[in-house]
Amino acid sequence: MKFTIPNMTCGGCARSVTQAILAVDPNAKVVTDPPNRLVTVESSSAREDIEAALRANLFPAEEA
Repeated sequence: MKFTIPNMTCGGCARSVTQAILAVDPNAKVVTDPPNRLVTVESSSAREDIEAALRANLFPAEEA
């Protein structure tokens, strides 16, 4: 699944986004692209659960 995260602008943001996703699914594969504000996630967790974790960490996501 892919997400656009408008306020992910740097490496620190990307680390926070990755940590939020891994809190939901420790086995997720997360690829961040801060310059383009994109995140690609391979996970067995539901999209809604990942979106909720991102929102809770102040990184609201949009479907990419």
